[in-house]
Order: sequence, then C-alpha cells, then structure tokens
Amino acid sequence: MNLKITGLNFDVTEAIKKHVSSKLERISRHADNVISVTVTLSVEKLNNKAEADVHLAGKDLHVETVESDMYAAVDVLMDKLDRAVLKHKEKRNDVRATAAPAPVEEA
Repeated sequence: MNLKITGLNFDVTEAIKKHVSSKLERISRHADNVISVTVTLSVEKLNNKAEADVHLAGKDLHVETVESDMYAAVDVLMDKLDRAVLKHKEKRNDVRATAAPAPVEEA
C-alpha cells in the first residue's frame, strides 16, 4: 500500500504521520486490496479538514471531514473510511453471491 500524506497551509509533523499510519492499519485489516491512499490535511481559519482518497482494486473512495482539532479530524476520517471500505466489501460480496442464479429444472 502506497501512503502519501500532504498538508495544505499546514506542516505535517512526524507525530501526525505516525497517527495517520497507525489508524490506517485498521483499514488494511478490512481490505487487502488497497493499492494507494492519499491523505490531505488542511487548516482553514479554525477548521481542520482531513481528506482521504483510497484506491482499491476496482473502486476509488473519497472521504472528508472537518473538525476543530486535527487529531480528532483524523480519527473521524478513519472511522468514515472504515465504514466506506466495509460497505464496499459487503456490496462486492453481495454481487458475487447473487450473480449466478441457480438453474431451474423443468419437469
């Protein structure tokens, strides 16, 4: 998994990089087909915004959140991203389960 962390109007510190990468471990447990993740952290006046673009095999996910604290923004972002990955995984499994209907025998 390729991880890219960028900051807009904000210097990304090692502590924030470690926090983001530790939170992303939870995402990689749920989805083994993660190709790349791009996390963008930005500060606009009093709002801290965190965005993530996740490139999965066959799907791109975009999640964003705005909080008053950067660590809180990252935590909420990872919660949303976790739900989005699980939703994508469940949809993919549902499609595979219903894709091949059982043949009906005629008497």
